[in-house]
This record gives sequence, C-alpha cells and structure tokens, in this order.
Amino acid sequence: MTEHPLPNAALSSGQPPLPALTVTLIILALAVGSFGIGTGEFAIMGLLPDVGTTFGVTTAQAGYVISAYAFGVVVGAPVIAVIGARFRRRDLLLVLMGLFAAGNLASAIAPTFQSFILFRFLSGLPHGAYFGVAALVAASMVPVNKRTQAVGKVMLGLTVATLIGTPLAAFFGQLFDWQFMFVAVGITGMLTVALIAIFLPRDKAPKGINALTELGALKRKQVWLTLGIAATGFCGMFAVFSYISPIVTEVAGLNVNMVPVIMAIFGCGMIVGNIFGAKLADLSLMRTIGWSLVLYFFVLISLSLTAENPILLGVCCFLIGCSFVVGPALQTRLMDVAGNAQTLAAALNHSAFNVANALGALFGGLAISAGYGYGSMGFVGAAATVVGFGIYLVSMTLDKIENEETPVCPAE
Repeated sequence: MTEHPLPNAALSSGQPPLPALTVTLIILALAVGSFGIGTGEFAIMGLLPDVGTTFGVTTAQAGYVISAYAFGVVVGAPVIAVIGARFRRRDLLLVLMGLFAAGNLASAIAPTFQSFILFRFLSGLPHGAYFGVAALVAASMVPVNKRTQAVGKVMLGLTVATLIGTPLAAFFGQLFDWQFMFVAVGITGMLTVALIAIFLPRDKAPKGINALTELGALKRKQVWLTLGIAATGFCGMFAVFSYISPIVTEVAGLNVNMVPVIMAIFGCGMIVGNIFGAKLADLSLMRTIGWSLVLYFFVLISLSLTAENPILLGVCCFLIGCSFVVGPALQTRLMDVAGNAQTLAAALNHSAFNVANALGALFGGLAISAGYGYGSMGFVGAAATVVGFGIYLVSMTLDKIENEETPVCPAE
C-alpha cells in the first residue's frame, strides 16, 4: 500500500485530498470499531442481573464490572496515547482494536467473577486511545469547519450501538447466555481490524512528537477543565443506565423484555443528538456544550419525578440520549486547547467519560444502598451535572480573560 501522510496532509500542507469515497470508507471502518466498543460498554448494563446469577453475586455487586471496564479506559487512554504517540496511527489503531477483540473474547469464557472483572479491565485499556486516534484521523481528512461532524460520524457507530447492537445483545443475552454478547463484540473487533487494514492508507509516523510532547497537554488548564466537564457533567447518563434494568422492571413495573426497548429508545436519542449536535458544535462549540448541560440537568430531574410512568420514562431516556451531542463537541474542544499534544488529549476525553461511567455507577450504588431506590438515579446525575456546569463556567471565564489579554481567534 502507498503511504499517505494522513494528519491534516491534504488540508494543511498542499497535498491532494483523499477521494471522497476513500474518506467515507475510512470513517465507516472506524465507526464499525466504535459500534463494537459501544455494544460492549452499554449492553452489559442490561444484563447485570444475569451476570449476578451466573457468578452468585448481587446485581449491585455485578455493577463492579462496569467500574472495572471504566477504570481500564481511564488508565489505558493516557498510557497508550503517550507510548503510541510516535507510531503510525494506522498501526496503532490495528493494535488497539486487536487487543479490544481479545479482551472481549476472554470475557466470554471467564471462569470466575474475579477473572471476569480482570478481563473487563483489560478490555477497557484500548478504548480511549482508539477513539482518540480515530477522531484525529477523521478530523484530519476534512476542512476545519467540519471537524466535529467528522468526529461525530466516527462516534455514530457508538450511538448506533445503543440503538441496534446493545438491545440485540441484551435480547440474545437474555434468550441464551449473557456471554453471547461478548463473543459478538469480539467478532466485531476482529472485523474492524480487517476493515482498517483494507481501507486506511499507511500514514507517516509523526515527526517531533514524543512522550514529553504529549505529556505537555497536562500543563494546560483548559485541557483539565474540559476533562472535568466530561467527568462530572455526564455521570447522570451512566447512573441511569448502570441500573436501567431494575428501573424498568421495579420502578416502572414493566416486563424485563422491555429493557432492550428502552435502551433502543435511548439509542435513538443518541443518534439524533450526535447528528444534529455535531452540526451545532461546528457553528458554536462552547454554546453547544453549555446548553447541553442545562437541558440535561432538567431531563435528569424529570426522570426521577416520572420514572414510574412507562411513557414518560421512555421520553426521558430519549432526551438523555440526545445529550450525547456533547461527546463530539468536547472531543473537538480538546483538539483546540491541547496544542501539540493531540493524541493524549483526544484519548483523555474518553478517560473522562469513563470516570463519569465509574462515578455514575458508584454514586448510584451508594444512593441505592442508602435506601433512596433506583428511581433516585436522575437526582444523583442532576447533582453531578451542576458540578460540570460550574467547571464549564470557569472554562468560559478563562477563555474570556485570555482573549482580552491576547488578540487571538476564539475557539468558536
């Protein structure tokens, strides 16, 4: 295969752009990987009671596997990003998705609950780095004013997973065994490896980039603030969907067969938020993030107040899904504020979201153990959203101060 210097080559160094069909196929290949990751991450949330039955633990204890995966993402994203910064992005993507496939296949045959937790941790290690590198590749192939839309298309695989992959995995997991889901996710990872190998041209290894360059991102206040918005502002989505099965069955009083339906409704919301939100973010990045947090707060409050009504529960789950608009937006924000440390910053976005995943499951479990019940998950998430919005205001204030002191183009 011929080499093509992918990172911004066609758009910033006078190189001829890749053909539109080639760009589409590359993004499709990357999106298949995000589909597999999304299915593996979210489907387990609807199968926690089954996992608990298999290993003889409570549903709340089974929720530890969600935290284990999230911790793997948090640890793996920065470590792999720093180590892999000097590698070709194509090669790095192939290795990351290969590791993801292997971890999920191992999860399907875990003999004990402890080994299952270990395999979920290992499966999470490549998650953040994959999304980060995939986002950089996608953004490098389009004009600057369409970066968020390109990132959104890669992450569309994640949102489609919540609509199709996750409900199907939950359905077949209940029909057969929950291990079936991890086999399917492992096969999807192997398919992604093949598609990337076929469609993504060999790129040149980045020059002048090393571990110290990437670690430079950690010196930037706006990087930390952006990560803080993701880590705290979106705990609510994970608090709700970590315990979606008992919310549907015990709070709304629906049959367990309705769990995949509610998760599909959530997936529809994610697709809507991803498509339209990415366009809004390319027009006004920070305003899109801010308004998303405000609307998200009120939706979470509404969920706790109306979860006993099946119709209103479905509406709230759809709107919570729409809040995914902020995923591509925060990814682009990190690209803007990270300077030369693009790989680490892009990967850390998914570490932050998985901090939110772990905190959502943790705080939700604490609320349940304290006797507040599964219906309190919206209140738990709304409280965390207030913290996220406060961090957003700090970030905006610093932006304003810096722009007044130095006449530079704003992030918008």
